[in-house]
Amino acid sequence: MAPSDNSSGNTHFGFKQVPADEKAGLVRGVFDSVAENYDVMNDLMSVGVHRLWKTAMIDWLMPRPGHHLLDVAGGTGDIGFRFLDKVKGNGTVTVLDINHAMLSVGQDRAIDQGRLSRLDWVNGDAQSLPLPDKSVDAYTIAFGIRNVTDIPLALREARRVLKPGGRFLCLEFSTVEAAILKDVYDFYSFKLLPEIGRLVAKDKESYEYLVESIRQFPDADRFAEMIVEAGFHQVKFRRLSGGIAALHSGWRL
Repeated sequence: MAPSDNSSGNTHFGFKQVPADEKAGLVRGVFDSVAENYDVMNDLMSVGVHRLWKTAMIDWLMPRPGHHLLDVAGGTGDIGFRFLDKVKGNGTVTVLDINHAMLSVGQDRAIDQGRLSRLDWVNGDAQSLPLPDKSVDAYTIAFGIRNVTDIPLALREARRVLKPGGRFLCLEFSTVEAAILKDVYDFYSFKLLPEIGRLVAKDKESYEYLVESIRQFPDADRFAEMIVEAGFHQVKFRRLSGGIAALHSGWRL
Protein backbone atom coordinates (compact mmCIF):
# COMPACT_ATOMS: atom_id res chain seq x y z
CA MET A 1 0.00 0.00 0.00
CA ALA A 2 1.34 3.42 -0.88
CA PRO A 3 1.54 5.47 2.31
CA SER A 4 -0.47 8.62 2.79
CA ASP A 5 1.45 11.86 3.17
CA ASN A 6 0.19 12.56 6.66
CA SER A 7 2.69 15.35 7.22
CA SER A 8 1.00 17.46 4.55
CA GLY A 9 -2.55 16.35 5.36
CA ASN A 10 -2.80 14.33 2.16
CA THR A 11 -4.11 10.85 1.48
CA HIS A 12 -4.53 8.65 -1.56
CA PHE A 13 -7.51 8.63 -3.90
CA GLY A 14 -6.63 5.72 -6.12
CA PHE A 15 -3.08 6.45 -7.26
CA LYS A 16 -3.49 10.21 -6.77
CA GLN A 17 -2.60 12.22 -3.67
CA VAL A 18 -5.43 14.49 -2.51
CA PRO A 19 -6.12 16.58 0.62
CA ALA A 20 -7.48 14.20 3.26
CA ASP A 21 -10.55 16.35 3.85
CA GLU A 22 -11.53 16.03 0.17
CA LYS A 23 -11.39 12.24 -0.14
CA ALA A 24 -14.84 11.48 1.27
CA GLY A 25 -16.47 13.80 -1.26
CA LEU A 26 -14.53 12.26 -4.12
CA VAL A 27 -15.49 8.74 -3.02
CA ARG A 28 -19.10 9.83 -2.68
CA GLY A 29 -19.00 11.01 -6.27
CA VAL A 30 -17.75 7.61 -7.44
CA PHE A 31 -20.55 5.77 -5.70
CA ASP A 32 -23.18 8.28 -6.81
CA SER A 33 -22.06 7.33 -10.31
CA VAL A 34 -22.03 3.54 -9.88
CA ALA A 35 -24.99 3.10 -7.50
CA GLU A 36 -27.50 2.08 -10.16
CA ASN A 37 -25.02 -0.42 -11.62
CA TYR A 38 -23.62 -1.66 -8.31
CA ASP A 39 -24.33 -5.35 -8.91
CA VAL A 40 -22.82 -5.13 -12.37
CA MET A 41 -19.79 -3.38 -10.89
CA ASN A 42 -19.25 -6.08 -8.29
CA ASP A 43 -19.75 -8.82 -10.86
CA LEU A 44 -17.12 -7.23 -13.07
CA MET A 45 -14.62 -6.57 -10.27
CA SER A 46 -14.96 -10.00 -8.65
CA VAL A 47 -15.34 -11.99 -11.87
CA GLY A 48 -18.83 -12.87 -10.68
CA VAL A 49 -18.10 -14.48 -7.31
CA HIS A 50 -18.84 -11.62 -4.88
CA ARG A 51 -22.17 -13.24 -4.01
CA LEU A 52 -20.40 -16.40 -2.85
CA TRP A 53 -17.98 -14.31 -0.78
CA LYS A 54 -20.85 -12.46 0.90
CA THR A 55 -22.57 -15.73 1.72
CA ALA A 56 -19.29 -17.02 3.17
CA MET A 57 -19.11 -13.88 5.31
CA ILE A 58 -22.50 -14.51 6.90
CA ASP A 59 -21.76 -18.22 7.29
CA TRP A 60 -18.57 -17.38 9.22
CA LEU A 61 -20.41 -14.78 11.32
CA MET A 62 -22.92 -17.45 12.43
CA PRO A 63 -25.45 -14.89 13.70
CA ARG A 64 -27.87 -15.86 16.42
CA PRO A 65 -31.58 -15.01 16.57
CA GLY A 66 -32.13 -11.72 18.31
CA HIS A 67 -28.77 -10.25 17.33
CA HIS A 68 -28.37 -6.66 16.15
CA LEU A 69 -26.07 -6.24 13.16
CA LEU A 70 -24.49 -2.99 12.07
CA ASP A 71 -23.58 -3.26 8.39
CA VAL A 72 -21.35 -0.34 7.39
CA ALA A 73 -21.02 0.80 3.77
CA GLY A 74 -23.89 -1.60 3.17
CA GLY A 75 -26.32 0.70 1.40
CA THR A 76 -27.54 -1.83 -1.15
CA GLY A 77 -28.64 -4.21 1.62
CA ASP A 78 -26.76 -7.27 0.36
CA ILE A 79 -25.28 -8.23 3.74
CA GLY A 80 -28.26 -7.12 5.79
CA PHE A 81 -30.66 -9.23 3.73
CA ARG A 82 -28.43 -12.31 4.08
CA PHE A 83 -28.19 -11.75 7.83
CA LEU A 84 -31.98 -11.59 8.25
CA ASP A 85 -32.42 -14.70 6.11
CA LYS A 86 -29.86 -16.54 8.27
CA VAL A 87 -31.69 -15.69 11.51
CA LYS A 88 -35.08 -16.28 9.85
CA GLY A 89 -36.12 -12.68 10.45
CA ASN A 90 -35.44 -12.83 14.18
CA GLY A 91 -32.89 -10.05 14.37
CA THR A 92 -32.36 -6.40 13.49
CA VAL A 93 -30.03 -4.67 11.05
CA THR A 94 -28.79 -1.11 10.95
CA VAL A 95 -27.61 -0.45 7.40
CA LEU A 96 -25.25 2.51 7.43
CA ASP A 97 -23.80 4.20 4.36
CA ILE A 98 -22.27 7.61 3.72
CA ASN A 99 -23.84 7.66 0.27
CA HIS A 100 -27.52 8.56 -0.16
CA ALA A 101 -27.69 7.03 -3.64
CA MET A 102 -26.54 3.63 -2.35
CA LEU A 103 -29.08 3.73 0.49
CA SER A 104 -31.82 4.52 -2.02
CA VAL A 105 -30.88 1.43 -4.04
CA GLY A 106 -31.07 -0.74 -0.91
CA GLN A 107 -34.37 0.69 0.26
CA ASP A 108 -35.91 0.12 -3.17
CA ARG A 109 -34.69 -3.48 -3.10
CA ALA A 110 -36.10 -4.00 0.38
CA ILE A 111 -39.50 -2.76 -0.76
CA ASP A 112 -39.38 -4.97 -3.87
CA GLN A 113 -38.58 -8.00 -1.68
CA GLY A 114 -41.23 -7.20 0.93
CA ARG A 115 -38.64 -6.49 3.64
CA LEU A 116 -40.57 -3.80 5.46
CA SER A 117 -39.31 -4.37 9.00
CA ARG A 118 -36.15 -5.25 10.92
CA LEU A 119 -34.09 -2.85 8.77
CA ASP A 120 -32.99 0.64 9.79
CA TRP A 121 -31.38 2.76 7.06
CA VAL A 122 -28.89 5.37 8.32
CA ASN A 123 -26.82 7.91 6.44
CA GLY A 124 -23.54 8.06 8.36
CA ASP A 125 -19.76 7.90 8.37
CA ALA A 126 -17.70 4.85 9.36
CA GLN A 127 -15.25 7.23 11.06
CA SER A 128 -17.91 8.70 13.36
CA LEU A 129 -20.69 6.17 13.88
CA PRO A 130 -23.99 7.62 15.14
CA LEU A 131 -24.48 4.74 17.59
CA PRO A 132 -23.86 4.43 21.33
CA ASP A 133 -20.94 2.54 22.83
CA LYS A 134 -21.42 -1.22 23.18
CA SER A 135 -24.73 -1.24 21.30
CA VAL A 136 -24.47 -3.92 18.56
CA ASP A 137 -23.71 -7.65 18.51
CA ALA A 138 -21.92 -7.69 15.17
CA TYR A 139 -20.29 -5.24 12.78
CA THR A 140 -19.79 -6.06 9.11
CA ILE A 141 -18.30 -4.08 6.25
CA ALA A 142 -18.03 -5.49 2.71
CA PHE A 143 -15.98 -3.73 0.03
CA GLY A 144 -16.16 -0.46 1.92
CA ILE A 145 -13.23 -0.01 4.25
CA ARG A 146 -10.67 0.67 1.54
CA ASN A 147 -12.63 3.81 0.64
CA VAL A 148 -12.45 5.24 4.18
CA THR A 149 -10.03 8.13 4.64
CA ASP A 150 -8.79 7.08 8.12
CA ILE A 151 -8.98 3.28 8.32
CA PRO A 152 -7.50 2.97 11.85
CA LEU A 153 -10.15 5.42 13.11
CA ALA A 154 -12.92 3.40 11.44
CA LEU A 155 -11.61 0.23 13.09
CA ARG A 156 -11.59 1.89 16.51
CA GLU A 157 -15.15 3.07 15.91
CA ALA A 158 -16.15 -0.49 15.04
CA ARG A 159 -14.76 -1.71 18.35
CA ARG A 160 -16.44 1.13 20.26
CA VAL A 161 -19.96 0.24 19.15
CA LEU A 162 -19.59 -3.53 19.60
CA LYS A 163 -20.78 -5.13 22.80
CA PRO A 164 -18.23 -7.18 24.78
CA GLY A 165 -18.23 -10.52 22.96
CA GLY A 166 -19.25 -8.80 19.73
CA ARG A 167 -17.68 -9.66 16.42
CA PHE A 168 -16.13 -7.66 13.59
CA LEU A 169 -16.05 -9.04 10.04
CA CYS A 170 -14.59 -7.31 7.00
CA LEU A 171 -14.76 -8.53 3.40
CA GLU A 172 -12.45 -6.64 1.08
CA PHE A 173 -10.49 -7.04 -2.13
CA SER A 174 -6.93 -8.05 -1.33
CA THR A 175 -3.55 -9.01 -2.79
CA VAL A 176 -3.47 -11.95 -5.19
CA GLU A 177 -0.84 -14.48 -4.12
CA ALA A 178 -0.20 -16.78 -7.08
CA ALA A 179 2.04 -15.13 -9.70
CA ILE A 180 0.18 -16.52 -12.70
CA LEU A 181 -3.20 -15.43 -11.28
CA LYS A 182 -1.78 -12.01 -10.34
CA ASP A 183 -0.61 -11.32 -13.89
CA VAL A 184 -3.97 -12.28 -15.36
CA TYR A 185 -5.90 -10.31 -12.72
CA ASP A 186 -3.72 -7.22 -13.18
CA PHE A 187 -4.26 -7.30 -16.94
CA TYR A 188 -7.99 -7.72 -16.47
CA SER A 189 -8.17 -5.00 -13.79
CA PHE A 190 -6.07 -2.29 -15.42
CA LYS A 191 -6.67 -2.94 -19.11
CA LEU A 192 -10.07 -4.55 -19.54
CA LEU A 193 -12.19 -3.51 -16.54
CA PRO A 194 -12.11 0.28 -17.11
CA GLU A 195 -13.09 -0.26 -20.74
CA ILE A 196 -15.91 -2.57 -19.70
CA GLY A 197 -17.01 0.10 -17.21
CA ARG A 198 -17.02 2.64 -20.02
CA LEU A 199 -19.16 0.41 -22.22
CA VAL A 200 -21.52 -1.01 -19.58
CA ALA A 201 -21.87 1.87 -17.12
CA LYS A 202 -20.64 4.76 -19.29
CA ASP A 203 -18.12 5.53 -16.56
CA LYS A 204 -14.49 4.60 -17.16
CA GLU A 205 -13.01 6.92 -14.51
CA SER A 206 -14.93 5.47 -11.55
CA TYR A 207 -13.83 1.96 -12.46
CA GLU A 208 -10.23 3.13 -12.75
CA TYR A 209 -10.45 4.54 -9.23
CA LEU A 210 -11.99 1.35 -7.85
CA VAL A 211 -9.18 -0.77 -9.32
CA GLU A 212 -6.52 1.61 -8.02
CA SER A 213 -8.11 1.70 -4.54
CA ILE A 214 -7.72 -2.09 -4.31
CA ARG A 215 -4.00 -1.83 -5.06
CA GLN A 216 -3.60 0.85 -2.36
CA PHE A 217 -5.23 -1.29 0.34
CA PRO A 218 -2.96 -3.22 2.76
CA ASP A 219 -2.37 -6.92 2.15
CA ALA A 220 -4.21 -9.42 4.34
CA ASP A 221 -1.40 -9.79 6.88
CA ARG A 222 -0.94 -6.06 7.38
CA PHE A 223 -4.68 -5.44 7.62
CA ALA A 224 -4.89 -8.12 10.32
CA GLU A 225 -2.21 -6.23 12.25
CA MET A 226 -4.25 -3.03 11.94
CA ILE A 227 -7.30 -4.80 13.38
CA VAL A 228 -5.21 -5.97 16.35
CA GLU A 229 -3.85 -2.43 16.81
CA ALA A 230 -7.46 -1.18 17.03
CA GLY A 231 -8.00 -3.39 20.09
CA PHE A 232 -9.56 -6.54 18.66
CA HIS A 233 -8.69 -10.05 19.80
CA GLN A 234 -8.53 -13.49 18.16
CA VAL A 235 -7.98 -11.83 14.78
CA LYS A 236 -8.00 -14.24 11.87
CA PHE A 237 -8.44 -14.04 8.13
CA ARG A 238 -9.23 -16.23 5.15
CA ARG A 239 -8.01 -15.57 1.63
CA LEU A 240 -10.73 -16.10 -0.97
CA SER A 241 -10.33 -17.08 -4.61
CA GLY A 242 -6.54 -17.10 -4.56
CA GLY A 243 -6.33 -13.83 -2.64
CA ILE A 244 -8.57 -11.72 -4.88
CA ALA A 245 -10.46 -11.00 -1.66
CA ALA A 246 -9.91 -11.61 2.04
CA LEU A 247 -12.30 -12.04 4.94
CA HIS A 248 -11.05 -10.77 8.32
CA SER A 249 -12.55 -11.54 11.72
CA GLY A 250 -11.93 -10.07 15.16
CA TRP A 251 -13.67 -10.03 18.55
CA ARG A 252 -14.25 -7.35 21.14
CA LEU A 253 -13.51 -8.98 24.48
